[in-house]
Amino acid sequence: MELVGPICEVLKCLGDPTCTYIEHHRKLKDRMNDLQERLVRLNAMKRDVERRINAELRWGRLLREEVEKWLLDVQTVNDTMRDIDERMQNVSCFSRARLGKRVSQTVEQVEGIIERGRFPEALVIDNPSTVGVPFQSEHLEGEIMVIKDIWNYLVSDEIGMIGVCGMGGIGKTTIVKHIYYRLLKETKPLFDKIIWVTVSKELNIPKLQQNLANAMNIVGLPESELERVAVLMDKLGQRRYVLILDDVWKEISLAEVGIPKPTSSNGSKLVLTSRLIEVCRSMDCNVVKVPPLSNEESMNLFLKHAGRGVLKVPSLKEILDNVVKECDGLPLAIAVIAGSMKGIYDVKEWRNALRELRDHVRSVKGTDVEIYERLKFSFDRLGDLKIQSCFLYCSLYPEDYIIPREELIEYWIDEEFLGTGSRQELYDKGHTILNRLENNCLLENAGRDTVKMHDVMRDTALYIKGSGSRFMVKSGIGLKELPSKQEWGVDLEKVSFMMNNVLEIPPHLSPNCEILSTLLLQDNRSLERISESFFQHMHSLSILDLSNTSIEQLPNSVSNLETLNALVLCGCHKLRYVPSLEKLKALRKLNLQSTGIEKVPKGLEMLSNLTYLNLCTQSLKELPVAILPRLSCL
Repeated sequence: MELVGPICEVLKCLGDPTCTYIEHHRKLKDRMNDLQERLVRLNAMKRDVERRINAELRWGRLLREEVEKWLLDVQTVNDTMRDIDERMQNVSCFSRARLGKRVSQTVEQVEGIIERGRFPEALVIDNPSTVGVPFQSEHLEGEIMVIKDIWNYLVSDEIGMIGVCGMGGIGKTTIVKHIYYRLLKETKPLFDKIIWVTVSKELNIPKLQQNLANAMNIVGLPESELERVAVLMDKLGQRRYVLILDDVWKEISLAEVGIPKPTSSNGSKLVLTSRLIEVCRSMDCNVVKVPPLSNEESMNLFLKHAGRGVLKVPSLKEILDNVVKECDGLPLAIAVIAGSMKGIYDVKEWRNALRELRDHVRSVKGTDVEIYERLKFSFDRLGDLKIQSCFLYCSLYPEDYIIPREELIEYWIDEEFLGTGSRQELYDKGHTILNRLENNCLLENAGRDTVKMHDVMRDTALYIKGSGSRFMVKSGIGLKELPSKQEWGVDLEKVSFMMNNVLEIPPHLSPNCEILSTLLLQDNRSLERISESFFQHMHSLSILDLSNTSIEQLPNSVSNLETLNALVLCGCHKLRYVPSLEKLKALRKLNLQSTGIEKVPKGLEMLSNLTYLNLCTQSLKELPVAILPRLSCL
């Protein structure tokens, strides 16, 4: 091989093709390394894009063809890489140059795909056939008069703003979904644009503005607050629209958001749903109250979820009537309680269930938590502590968030909710539990291998965790700094600040959380610094997720978290320094994918319990050969 250089010089006289041939032959290994590094980066981008797709497709819009083509190109180039890997195993001297040329071409191809995959604008567009159908239509029992009232207001020239109010779980969202579908299916459209946006308890105006921009296919909403408002006002003002704002908890200033007030002259309409009649009135809405279901409607809905087989057991008739009455005409409570009784025909078990349900409700009758106690009945009936823990874990996500099933199962594995076994066995257990939670109506199927927690079910989960060791959940609400030390109680078990805008964790914040086991800070993309003192009193911390943040180094205090089971730093592109892991003997999962580390953390070879290790990052220079044999549990 030492002769290749001089020979290339001699062969220059024979022309460029010959030298190019020899260059391909000579640099095959270097170009293979180059290709592998770029593929790591490309596949990290692909995962980010898929996460964005899961979020943006939540309302049933269509994936842009450009994005679909990009994902296919990524798949194609991964297939090409597998083929190249196979050929590398048996490459001969004569085929080496030809393979080198192919690798070189693939490197260029990957670079092009990376460049095309930045996608600064939305990944989805309105479905022309449905104008953005947001979700599967749900079964509607009763409420015909409510729908009729809302529809009459929509076609009236005099009413511009409609407020649909009623207690949590009474069916406001389901009713408005049916209105939404009816508007979409009109053969002669009444409006130019039908828009659905979920607001949720924590009002986040920039997020609301971005959702409106996505619905209107506005690319690149300005950073300036005044400019954002002006753009939205202009675009919405050009259309005769219906805007549905679901789950509004406080008065919204339309002018502050950029929404032109619907009037008889512009012909637009605004429909909002709220648990609070004061919110509807404060926004000058014509109020439509949603009443509870009648006894007949309640029974029909209960049988839909529990199965009509219970009617074949004559002795169940009276007990069944009483169980349905305890649901108090609330559709969500009916569906969840019926789901927990599905397939049960034993009279003694039904009689016991009725007694437990009455005990749940009697102590809180007439209070705001009455609905939570009804739903807690179904939670208690799960019977299995680990399945209950899996359900409660979902409340750590932001309200109305679409949760990927596999991401959730990964957390359950880290938390050891699923016991032991191979990764495939644990995933099978996880999917089985998710299916049970869906069948019992405790979680909703959100399509594309995702689930969703109804906001009232999430409130119920946090209500359940309100006593004893508790959760602190402030996820996805636009936080720019963490709560003060006083809010970090000694009884905290799990804390979630995921998907916020936290910039730093300052030195004065050193919470005393001796039993805290889980801390989720992922997707705070502006987070750059974590003080040394922050982890000082977290001696029981088991799960720490800092993925997709901008931290450049982990504080040295992480080295003393000896109970840590999972350390997740995926997507921390700026991360260069990880302190010694020597003391973290309990660590079973270490994810350093797509970080900026250049060498493996000190003490990695001491992690004898490690079962999951991800070092897939292009910056890593080498993996010392002596390390892997010592990680016997991988």
